[in-house]
Amino acid sequence: MSAFLTLDSISFSTPDDKPLVDNVTLAFGRGRTGIVGRNGCGKTTLLNIMAGFAEPRSGSIMRSCTIAVLDQTWADPSISVAAGLGVADELARLERLARGDGCVSDAADADWTLEARVDAALHDIGLDPTVLARRIDTLSGGERTRIAIARATLTAAELLLLDEPTNNLDAEGRSLIGKLVAGWRGGVVVASHDRALLEEMDRIVTLSPIGAETFGGGWSAYIAARDAARAHAAAELERADREARNVGRAIQQQRERKARRDKAGRAWRAKGIESTMFLDAEKGRAERSAGRDRDLSDRLLEDAAAAQDAARRRVEVLTPLSMVLPPSRLPADRRLVAIDGVTLDRDGRRILGPLSFEVRGPERVALAGRNGAGKTSVIDLIRGVVSPSEGTVWTIGRGIALLDQHVGLLKREESILANYRRLHPGISEQDARAALARFAFRNHAAEQSAVTLSGGERLRAGLACAMGGITPPQLLLLDEPTNHLDADAIEALEAALGSYDGAIIVASHDAAFLDAMKVHRVIRL
Repeated sequence: MSAFLTLDSISFSTPDDKPLVDNVTLAFGRGRTGIVGRNGCGKTTLLNIMAGFAEPRSGSIMRSCTIAVLDQTWADPSISVAAGLGVADELARLERLARGDGCVSDAADADWTLEARVDAALHDIGLDPTVLARRIDTLSGGERTRIAIARATLTAAELLLLDEPTNNLDAEGRSLIGKLVAGWRGGVVVASHDRALLEEMDRIVTLSPIGAETFGGGWSAYIAARDAARAHAAAELERADREARNVGRAIQQQRERKARRDKAGRAWRAKGIESTMFLDAEKGRAERSAGRDRDLSDRLLEDAAAAQDAARRRVEVLTPLSMVLPPSRLPADRRLVAIDGVTLDRDGRRILGPLSFEVRGPERVALAGRNGAGKTSVIDLIRGVVSPSEGTVWTIGRGIALLDQHVGLLKREESILANYRRLHPGISEQDARAALARFAFRNHAAEQSAVTLSGGERLRAGLACAMGGITPPQLLLLDEPTNHLDADAIEALEAALGSYDGAIIVASHDAAFLDAMKVHRVIRL
Protein backbone atom coordinates (compact mmCIF):
# COMPACT_ATOMS: atom_id res chain seq x y z
CA MET A 1 0.00 0.00 0.00
CA SER A 2 1.42 3.39 -1.00
CA ALA A 3 2.27 5.94 1.70
CA PHE A 4 0.10 8.97 2.41
CA LEU A 5 3.14 11.07 3.21
CA THR A 6 6.89 10.52 2.75
CA LEU A 7 9.76 12.50 4.25
CA ASP A 8 12.92 12.00 2.20
CA SER A 9 16.25 12.88 3.86
CA ILE A 10 14.84 15.93 5.64
CA SER A 11 16.75 18.03 8.14
CA PHE A 12 15.31 20.78 10.31
CA SER A 13 16.34 23.29 12.94
CA THR A 14 14.92 25.54 15.64
CA PRO A 15 13.86 29.11 14.68
CA ASP A 16 17.29 30.32 15.85
CA ASP A 17 18.91 27.76 13.47
CA LYS A 18 19.99 25.22 16.07
CA PRO A 19 20.06 21.80 14.31
CA LEU A 20 17.46 19.35 15.63
CA VAL A 21 17.35 16.35 13.32
CA ASP A 22 19.44 15.52 10.29
CA ASN A 23 18.75 13.28 7.28
CA VAL A 24 15.47 11.68 8.40
CA THR A 25 13.53 9.45 6.00
CA LEU A 26 10.08 8.25 7.11
CA ALA A 27 6.86 7.15 5.43
CA PHE A 28 3.35 7.35 6.90
CA GLY A 29 0.34 5.43 5.64
CA ARG A 30 -2.61 3.76 7.30
CA GLY A 31 -1.92 2.82 10.89
CA ARG A 32 -1.00 4.67 14.04
CA THR A 33 2.46 6.12 14.65
CA GLY A 34 3.65 7.57 17.93
CA ILE A 35 6.42 10.21 17.89
CA VAL A 36 8.46 10.35 21.09
CA GLY A 37 11.65 12.04 22.24
CA ARG A 38 12.95 14.41 24.84
CA ASN A 39 11.45 17.90 25.07
CA GLY A 40 13.02 20.16 22.48
CA CYS A 41 14.04 17.31 20.16
CA GLY A 42 11.77 18.52 17.32
CA LYS A 43 8.49 16.58 17.62
CA THR A 44 6.28 19.65 17.10
CA THR A 45 8.52 20.93 14.30
CA LEU A 46 8.22 17.56 12.55
CA LEU A 47 4.41 17.65 12.73
CA ASN A 48 4.37 21.24 11.45
CA ILE A 49 6.51 20.20 8.49
CA MET A 50 4.20 17.26 7.78
CA ALA A 51 1.16 19.55 7.93
CA GLY A 52 2.76 22.12 5.62
CA PHE A 53 2.99 24.82 8.31
CA ALA A 54 6.81 24.81 8.14
CA GLU A 55 9.52 23.83 5.69
CA PRO A 56 12.54 21.61 6.33
CA ARG A 57 16.06 22.98 6.02
CA SER A 58 16.80 20.32 3.42
CA GLY A 59 15.19 17.22 1.92
CA SER A 60 11.81 16.73 0.28
CA ILE A 61 8.21 15.89 1.26
CA MET A 62 5.70 13.99 -0.83
CA ARG A 63 2.04 14.26 0.16
CA SER A 64 -0.66 12.22 -1.54
CA CYS A 65 -3.49 12.61 0.97
CA THR A 66 -5.67 15.09 2.80
CA ILE A 67 -4.32 16.07 6.22
CA ALA A 68 -6.15 17.18 9.36
CA VAL A 69 -4.61 18.59 12.53
CA LEU A 70 -6.36 18.15 15.88
CA ASP A 71 -6.29 21.73 17.14
CA GLN A 72 -7.72 22.26 20.63
CA THR A 73 -7.12 26.02 20.61
CA TRP A 74 -9.47 28.69 19.35
CA ALA A 75 -8.22 31.98 17.91
CA ASP A 76 -11.60 33.60 18.66
CA PRO A 77 -13.51 31.71 21.38
CA SER A 78 -16.45 34.11 21.05
CA ILE A 79 -17.58 32.49 17.79
CA SER A 80 -20.36 29.91 17.64
CA VAL A 81 -19.69 26.19 17.73
CA ALA A 82 -20.96 25.98 14.14
CA ALA A 83 -18.36 28.55 13.10
CA GLY A 84 -15.71 26.72 15.09
CA LEU A 85 -16.56 23.55 13.19
CA GLY A 86 -16.26 25.47 9.92
CA VAL A 87 -19.83 24.69 8.88
CA ALA A 88 -21.76 27.87 9.82
CA ASP A 89 -21.99 29.26 6.29
CA GLU A 90 -22.94 25.91 4.74
CA LEU A 91 -25.64 25.27 7.37
CA ALA A 92 -27.00 28.78 6.80
CA ARG A 93 -27.19 27.99 3.06
CA LEU A 94 -29.20 24.84 3.77
CA GLU A 95 -31.54 26.78 6.07
CA ARG A 96 -32.21 29.36 3.36
CA LEU A 97 -33.03 26.60 0.90
CA ALA A 98 -35.31 24.90 3.44
CA ARG A 99 -37.22 28.19 3.93
CA GLY A 100 -37.46 28.74 0.19
CA ASP A 101 -35.20 31.81 0.36
CA GLY A 102 -32.22 30.27 -1.39
CA CYS A 103 -30.87 31.40 -4.73
CA VAL A 104 -29.67 29.39 -7.72
CA SER A 105 -26.06 29.42 -6.51
CA ASP A 106 -27.21 28.16 -3.09
CA ALA A 107 -28.85 25.18 -4.71
CA ALA A 108 -25.85 24.53 -6.93
CA ASP A 109 -23.31 24.69 -4.07
CA ALA A 110 -25.35 23.05 -1.31
CA ASP A 111 -23.88 20.02 0.47
CA TRP A 112 -26.99 18.01 1.17
CA THR A 113 -25.06 15.49 3.27
CA LEU A 114 -23.67 18.08 5.69
CA GLU A 115 -26.44 18.11 8.30
CA ALA A 116 -26.36 14.34 8.63
CA ARG A 117 -22.54 14.35 8.90
CA VAL A 118 -22.59 17.11 11.55
CA ASP A 119 -25.28 15.30 13.55
CA ALA A 120 -23.26 12.06 13.38
CA ALA A 121 -20.03 13.82 14.45
CA LEU A 122 -21.78 15.45 17.41
CA HIS A 123 -23.49 12.19 18.36
CA ASP A 124 -20.14 10.40 18.40
CA ILE A 125 -18.81 12.85 21.01
CA GLY A 126 -21.95 12.82 23.15
CA LEU A 127 -23.40 16.23 22.15
CA ASP A 128 -26.62 17.13 20.36
CA PRO A 129 -27.16 19.65 17.52
CA THR A 130 -28.40 22.36 19.94
CA VAL A 131 -24.77 23.01 20.86
CA LEU A 132 -24.15 24.51 17.40
CA ALA A 133 -25.68 27.85 18.41
CA ARG A 134 -23.62 28.20 21.62
CA ARG A 135 -20.47 30.29 21.83
CA ILE A 136 -17.27 28.32 22.32
CA ASP A 137 -16.28 30.41 25.36
CA THR A 138 -19.40 29.16 27.16
CA LEU A 139 -18.26 25.53 26.88
CA SER A 140 -16.39 23.60 29.55
CA GLY A 141 -12.88 22.35 28.87
CA GLY A 142 -14.20 18.87 28.18
CA GLU A 143 -16.83 20.20 25.76
CA ARG A 144 -14.18 22.16 23.87
CA THR A 145 -12.14 18.99 23.47
CA ARG A 146 -15.22 17.27 22.09
CA ILE A 147 -15.81 20.05 19.56
CA ALA A 148 -12.16 19.91 18.47
CA ILE A 149 -12.59 16.18 17.85
CA ALA A 150 -15.77 16.79 15.84
CA ARG A 151 -13.95 19.45 13.79
CA ALA A 152 -11.22 16.97 12.89
CA THR A 153 -13.75 14.23 12.13
CA LEU A 154 -15.72 16.44 9.72
CA THR A 155 -12.65 16.97 7.55
CA ALA A 156 -12.74 13.25 6.61
CA ALA A 157 -8.99 13.57 6.10
CA GLU A 158 -6.85 10.54 5.41
CA LEU A 159 -4.02 11.51 7.77
CA LEU A 160 -4.61 12.97 11.24
CA LEU A 161 -1.83 14.76 13.15
CA LEU A 162 -1.99 15.24 16.93
CA ASP A 163 0.52 17.16 19.06
CA GLU A 164 0.35 16.28 22.80
CA PRO A 165 -3.44 15.88 22.50
CA THR A 166 -4.08 14.74 26.10
CA ASN A 167 -2.21 17.53 27.90
CA ASN A 168 -4.42 19.19 30.53
CA LEU A 169 -7.25 16.72 29.91
CA ASP A 170 -9.05 14.73 32.58
CA ALA A 171 -9.79 11.02 32.30
CA GLU A 172 -12.92 11.64 30.20
CA GLY A 173 -11.04 13.87 27.76
CA ARG A 174 -8.21 11.35 27.45
CA SER A 175 -10.75 8.63 26.74
CA LEU A 176 -12.29 10.72 23.93
CA ILE A 177 -8.86 11.22 22.34
CA GLY A 178 -8.21 7.48 22.62
CA LYS A 179 -11.47 6.69 20.86
CA LEU A 180 -10.71 9.20 18.10
CA VAL A 181 -7.30 7.62 17.46
CA ALA A 182 -8.64 4.06 17.61
CA GLY A 183 -11.51 4.77 15.24
CA TRP A 184 -9.72 6.87 12.62
CA ARG A 185 -10.01 5.14 9.25
CA GLY A 186 -6.83 6.52 7.75
CA GLY A 187 -3.43 7.17 9.28
CA VAL A 188 -2.70 8.80 12.62
CA VAL A 189 0.52 10.41 13.82
CA VAL A 190 0.67 11.34 17.51
CA ALA A 191 3.46 13.24 19.25
CA SER A 192 2.83 12.48 22.91
CA HIS A 193 4.20 11.42 26.28
CA ASP A 194 0.88 9.79 27.26
CA ARG A 195 1.93 6.18 27.75
CA ALA A 196 -1.62 4.83 27.70
CA LEU A 197 -2.22 6.47 24.32
CA LEU A 198 1.16 5.35 22.98
CA GLU A 199 0.39 1.77 23.98
CA GLU A 200 -2.24 1.74 21.22
CA MET A 201 0.22 2.68 18.47
CA ASP A 202 1.30 0.32 15.71
CA ARG A 203 4.83 1.71 15.81
CA ILE A 204 6.92 4.23 17.77
CA VAL A 205 9.36 6.64 16.13
CA THR A 206 11.97 8.24 18.39
CA LEU A 207 13.64 11.54 17.57
CA SER A 208 17.05 12.37 19.03
CA PRO A 209 20.24 14.20 18.03
CA ILE A 210 21.50 10.93 16.52
CA GLY A 211 18.50 10.66 14.17
CA ALA A 212 15.16 8.85 14.04
CA GLU A 213 14.61 5.20 14.90
CA THR A 214 11.46 3.13 14.36
CA PHE A 215 10.21 0.43 16.71
CA GLY A 216 7.30 -1.87 15.87
CA GLY A 217 4.45 -2.09 18.35
CA GLY A 218 3.17 0.15 21.12
CA TRP A 219 4.74 1.62 24.23
CA SER A 220 5.53 -1.67 25.99
CA ALA A 221 7.30 -3.07 22.93
CA TYR A 222 9.21 0.18 22.54
CA ILE A 223 10.32 0.16 26.18
CA ALA A 224 11.64 -3.40 25.84
CA ALA A 225 13.59 -2.46 22.70
CA ARG A 226 14.81 0.80 24.24
CA ASP A 227 16.08 -0.93 27.37
CA ALA A 228 17.88 -3.48 25.22
CA ALA A 229 19.42 -0.62 23.22
CA ARG A 230 20.56 1.05 26.44
CA ALA A 231 22.18 -2.17 27.63
CA HIS A 232 23.88 -2.62 24.25
CA ALA A 233 25.10 1.00 24.26
CA ALA A 234 26.51 0.58 27.78
CA ALA A 235 28.30 -2.61 26.70
CA GLU A 236 29.70 -0.85 23.62
CA LEU A 237 31.00 1.99 25.78
CA GLU A 238 32.64 -0.48 28.13
CA ARG A 239 34.23 -2.25 25.15
CA ALA A 240 35.43 1.08 23.68
CA ASP A 241 36.91 2.11 27.05
CA ARG A 242 38.67 -1.26 27.35
CA GLU A 243 40.04 -1.00 23.80
CA ALA A 244 41.31 2.54 24.48
CA ARG A 245 43.11 1.32 27.60
CA ASN A 246 44.63 -1.59 25.68
CA VAL A 247 45.84 0.72 22.91
CA GLY A 248 47.33 3.09 25.45
CA ARG A 249 49.16 0.27 27.24
CA ALA A 250 50.47 -1.19 23.97
CA ILE A 251 51.80 2.19 22.84
CA GLN A 252 53.40 2.81 26.23
CA GLN A 253 55.09 -0.60 26.13
CA GLN A 254 56.33 0.09 22.60
CA ARG A 255 57.76 3.43 23.70
CA GLU A 256 59.49 1.81 26.65
CA ARG A 257 61.06 -0.86 24.40
CA LYS A 258 62.25 1.84 22.00
CA ALA A 259 63.72 3.82 24.85
CA ARG A 260 65.71 0.75 25.92
CA ARG A 261 66.94 0.17 22.36
CA ASP A 262 67.92 3.82 22.02
CA LYS A 263 69.82 3.66 25.28
CA ALA A 264 71.67 0.55 24.13
CA GLY A 265 72.45 2.20 20.78
CA ARG A 266 73.91 5.25 22.45
CA ALA A 267 76.07 3.02 24.62
CA TRP A 268 77.33 1.06 21.56
CA ARG A 269 78.08 4.32 19.71
CA ALA A 270 80.01 5.61 22.68
CA LYS A 271 82.32 2.57 22.51
CA GLY A 272 83.35 3.50 18.95
CA ILE A 273 83.46 -0.11 17.77
CA GLU A 274 81.61 0.45 14.49
CA SER A 275 82.41 3.07 11.87
CA THR A 276 80.80 6.49 12.13
CA MET A 277 79.13 6.03 8.69
CA PHE A 278 77.49 2.77 9.79
CA LEU A 279 76.31 4.26 13.07
CA ASP A 280 74.90 7.35 11.34
CA ALA A 281 72.97 5.14 8.91
CA GLU A 282 71.60 3.10 11.79
CA LYS A 283 70.60 6.28 13.60
CA GLY A 284 68.77 7.56 10.51
CA ARG A 285 66.85 4.30 10.11
CA ALA A 286 65.93 4.40 13.80
CA GLU A 287 64.63 7.97 13.54
CA ARG A 288 62.53 7.17 10.45
CA SER A 289 61.13 4.09 12.18
CA ALA A 290 60.37 6.16 15.27
CA GLY A 291 58.50 8.69 13.13
CA ARG A 292 56.39 5.96 11.53
CA ASP A 293 55.70 4.47 14.97
CA ARG A 294 54.60 7.88 16.32
CA ASP A 295 52.26 8.42 13.36
CA LEU A 296 50.77 4.94 13.81
CA SER A 297 50.40 5.45 17.55
CA ASP A 298 48.69 8.80 17.03
CA ARG A 299 46.24 7.24 14.55
CA LEU A 300 45.47 4.36 16.91
CA LEU A 301 44.89 6.74 19.80
CA GLU A 302 42.66 8.99 17.68
CA ASP A 303 40.62 6.02 16.46
CA ALA A 304 40.19 4.69 20.00
CA ALA A 305 39.18 8.14 21.27
CA ALA A 306 36.68 8.56 18.42
CA ALA A 307 35.12 5.16 19.21
CA GLN A 308 34.89 6.16 22.88
CA ASP A 309 33.24 9.49 22.02
CA ALA A 310 30.69 7.84 19.71
CA ALA A 311 29.82 5.19 22.29
CA ARG A 312 29.59 7.76 25.07
CA ARG A 313 27.37 10.03 22.98
CA ARG A 314 24.96 7.17 22.30
CA VAL A 315 24.83 6.29 26.00
CA GLU A 316 24.14 9.93 26.88
CA VAL A 317 21.32 10.11 24.32
CA LEU A 318 19.72 6.84 25.41
CA THR A 319 20.17 7.09 29.18
CA PRO A 320 17.99 9.56 31.10
CA LEU A 321 19.42 11.74 33.82
CA SER A 322 18.73 10.64 37.37
CA MET A 323 17.68 12.70 40.38
CA VAL A 324 18.35 11.96 44.03
CA LEU A 325 15.89 13.42 46.56
CA PRO A 326 17.29 14.14 50.02
CA PRO A 327 15.73 12.15 52.90
CA SER A 328 12.92 13.85 54.83
CA ARG A 329 13.18 11.54 57.89
CA LEU A 330 9.42 11.80 58.36
CA PRO A 331 8.13 9.81 61.39
CA ALA A 332 5.58 7.16 60.46
CA ASP A 333 2.78 8.61 62.62
CA ARG A 334 3.33 12.35 62.22
CA ARG A 335 0.20 14.27 61.24
CA LEU A 336 0.86 16.55 58.28
CA VAL A 337 -2.57 17.70 57.10
CA ALA A 338 -6.04 17.75 58.66
CA ILE A 339 -8.96 19.07 56.61
CA ASP A 340 -12.31 19.07 58.43
CA GLY A 341 -15.65 19.95 56.83
CA VAL A 342 -14.09 22.30 54.29
CA THR A 343 -16.11 24.00 51.57
CA LEU A 344 -14.94 26.57 49.05
CA ASP A 345 -17.28 29.00 47.30
CA ARG A 346 -16.44 31.35 44.46
CA ASP A 347 -18.73 33.98 42.92
CA GLY A 348 -21.63 32.57 44.88
CA ARG A 349 -21.05 29.06 43.55
CA ARG A 350 -19.72 26.10 45.50
CA ILE A 351 -16.65 24.68 43.80
CA LEU A 352 -15.50 22.27 46.51
CA GLY A 353 -16.74 20.33 49.48
CA PRO A 354 -17.69 19.50 52.03
CA LEU A 355 -14.34 17.70 52.34
CA SER A 356 -12.59 16.02 55.27
CA PHE A 357 -9.38 13.97 55.36
CA GLU A 358 -6.04 13.60 57.15
CA VAL A 359 -2.55 12.70 55.98
CA ARG A 360 -0.15 11.01 58.39
CA GLY A 361 3.37 9.76 57.85
CA PRO A 362 4.79 8.93 54.40
CA GLU A 363 1.41 8.42 52.70
CA ARG A 364 0.90 8.81 48.96
CA VAL A 365 -2.51 10.35 48.32
CA ALA A 366 -4.05 11.08 44.91
CA LEU A 367 -6.68 13.76 44.33
CA ALA A 368 -9.07 12.57 41.60
CA GLY A 369 -11.86 14.26 39.69
CA ARG A 370 -12.80 15.89 36.40
CA ASN A 371 -11.26 19.17 35.31
CA GLY A 372 -12.75 21.86 37.50
CA ALA A 373 -13.55 19.48 40.37
CA GLY A 374 -11.26 21.38 42.74
CA LYS A 375 -7.99 19.42 42.84
CA THR A 376 -5.80 22.51 42.56
CA SER A 377 -8.03 24.27 45.10
CA VAL A 378 -7.30 21.53 47.66
CA ILE A 379 -3.58 22.03 47.07
CA ASP A 380 -4.01 25.80 47.45
CA LEU A 381 -5.89 25.26 50.74
CA ILE A 382 -3.03 23.12 52.07
CA ARG A 383 -0.50 25.75 50.99
CA GLY A 384 -2.54 28.45 52.72
CA VAL A 385 -2.90 30.64 49.62
CA VAL A 386 -6.72 30.44 49.82
CA SER A 387 -9.00 30.20 52.85
CA PRO A 388 -12.00 27.87 53.16
CA SER A 389 -15.52 29.24 53.08
CA GLU A 390 -16.40 26.80 55.87
CA GLY A 391 -14.46 24.28 57.95
CA THR A 392 -10.85 24.19 59.07
CA VAL A 393 -7.50 23.42 57.47
CA TRP A 394 -4.52 22.46 59.65
CA THR A 395 -1.04 21.72 58.33
CA ILE A 396 2.46 21.37 59.73
CA GLY A 397 3.21 24.79 58.25
CA ARG A 398 6.88 24.59 57.34
CA GLY A 399 8.14 21.55 55.52
CA ILE A 400 5.68 21.66 52.60
CA ALA A 401 6.90 22.01 49.01
CA LEU A 402 4.94 22.43 45.77
CA LEU A 403 5.83 21.29 42.27
CA ASP A 404 3.24 22.26 39.65
CA GLN A 405 3.10 21.63 35.92
CA HIS A 406 4.58 25.06 35.15
CA VAL A 407 7.27 24.85 37.88
CA GLY A 408 6.05 28.26 39.01
CA LEU A 409 8.58 28.61 41.84
CA LEU A 410 11.30 29.36 39.27
CA LYS A 411 11.79 32.94 38.05
CA ARG A 412 12.35 32.67 34.32
CA GLU A 413 14.98 35.41 34.07
CA GLU A 414 17.15 34.01 36.89
CA SER A 415 19.74 31.26 36.66
CA ILE A 416 19.10 27.93 38.37
CA LEU A 417 21.71 28.82 40.99
CA ALA A 418 20.15 32.25 41.61
CA ASN A 419 16.69 30.68 41.94
CA TYR A 420 17.99 28.17 44.46
CA ARG A 421 19.70 30.81 46.61
CA ARG A 422 16.63 33.08 46.46
CA LEU A 423 14.38 30.27 47.67
CA HIS A 424 16.89 29.25 50.37
CA PRO A 425 18.32 32.52 51.73
CA GLY A 426 21.49 32.25 53.73
CA ILE A 427 22.80 29.15 51.96
CA SER A 428 26.35 29.44 50.62
CA GLU A 429 27.10 29.21 46.92
CA GLN A 430 29.19 26.08 47.52
CA ASP A 431 26.34 24.33 49.35
CA ALA A 432 23.85 25.45 46.69
CA ARG A 433 26.05 24.06 43.92
CA ALA A 434 26.44 20.78 45.80
CA ALA A 435 22.64 20.47 46.13
CA LEU A 436 22.11 21.24 42.43
CA ALA A 437 24.77 18.70 41.45
CA ARG A 438 22.57 15.95 42.95
CA PHE A 439 20.09 16.85 40.21
CA ALA A 440 22.78 16.81 37.46
CA PHE A 441 23.26 20.61 37.35
CA ARG A 442 27.03 20.76 37.67
CA ASN A 443 29.42 23.67 37.07
CA HIS A 444 28.16 25.88 34.21
CA ALA A 445 24.90 23.92 33.95
CA ALA A 446 23.79 25.52 37.24
CA GLU A 447 24.22 28.97 35.67
CA GLN A 448 21.66 28.39 32.88
CA SER A 449 18.75 30.80 32.81
CA ALA A 450 15.45 29.13 33.72
CA VAL A 451 13.83 30.47 30.55
CA THR A 452 16.23 28.42 28.40
CA LEU A 453 15.41 25.07 30.04
CA SER A 454 13.42 22.27 28.45
CA GLY A 455 10.44 20.80 30.29
CA GLY A 456 12.51 18.01 31.81
CA GLU A 457 15.27 20.41 32.84
CA ARG A 458 12.74 22.75 34.45
CA LEU A 459 11.33 19.80 36.39
CA ARG A 460 14.79 18.85 37.68
CA ALA A 461 15.56 22.46 38.58
CA GLY A 462 12.19 22.85 40.30
CA LEU A 463 12.65 19.65 42.30
CA ALA A 464 16.17 20.70 43.28
CA CYS A 465 14.85 24.03 44.57
CA ALA A 466 11.74 22.57 46.20
CA MET A 467 13.62 19.77 47.99
CA GLY A 468 16.62 21.87 49.00
CA GLY A 469 17.47 23.83 52.11
CA ILE A 470 18.86 22.82 55.45
CA THR A 471 15.74 20.79 56.28
CA PRO A 472 14.15 19.00 53.29
CA PRO A 473 10.32 19.10 53.13
CA GLN A 474 8.31 16.25 54.59
CA LEU A 475 5.24 16.82 52.37
CA LEU A 476 5.50 17.23 48.60
CA LEU A 477 2.49 18.60 46.69
CA LEU A 478 2.38 17.69 42.99
CA ASP A 479 -0.13 19.44 40.71
CA GLU A 480 -0.23 17.76 37.29
CA PRO A 481 3.59 17.47 37.29
CA THR A 482 3.80 15.37 34.09
CA ASN A 483 1.77 17.59 31.74
CA HIS A 484 4.74 19.17 29.96
CA LEU A 485 7.33 16.44 30.40
CA ASP A 486 8.68 13.97 27.89
CA ALA A 487 8.56 10.26 28.69
CA ASP A 488 12.20 10.09 29.84
CA ALA A 489 11.66 12.97 32.27
CA ILE A 490 8.50 11.31 33.63
CA GLU A 491 10.41 8.07 34.23
CA ALA A 492 13.19 10.02 35.97
CA LEU A 493 10.59 11.73 38.18
CA GLU A 494 8.96 8.39 39.01
CA ALA A 495 12.32 6.90 39.97
CA ALA A 496 13.16 9.88 42.18
CA LEU A 497 9.78 9.85 43.92
CA GLY A 498 9.98 6.07 44.34
CA SER A 499 12.83 6.48 46.80
CA TYR A 500 11.41 9.56 48.57
CA ASP A 501 10.61 8.83 52.23
CA GLY A 502 8.23 11.76 52.76
CA ALA A 503 4.51 12.19 52.11
CA ILE A 504 3.07 13.05 48.69
CA ILE A 505 -0.28 14.54 47.68
CA VAL A 506 -0.66 14.43 43.90
CA ALA A 507 -3.27 15.72 41.46
CA SER A 508 -2.82 13.97 38.12
CA HIS A 509 -4.83 12.48 35.27
CA ASP A 510 -1.86 10.33 34.22
CA ALA A 511 -2.91 6.83 35.27
CA ALA A 512 0.49 5.31 34.49
CA PHE A 513 2.20 7.93 36.66
CA LEU A 514 -0.18 7.25 39.56
CA ASP A 515 0.45 3.51 39.22
CA ALA A 516 4.20 4.08 39.33
CA MET A 517 3.73 6.31 42.39
CA LYS A 518 2.09 3.38 44.24
CA VAL A 519 -0.66 5.62 45.60
CA HIS A 520 -2.01 4.41 48.96
CA ARG A 521 -5.45 6.00 48.63
CA VAL A 522 -7.52 8.19 46.33
CA ILE A 523 -9.64 11.16 47.43
CA ARG A 524 -12.39 11.73 44.87
CA LEU A 525 -13.70 15.27 44.51
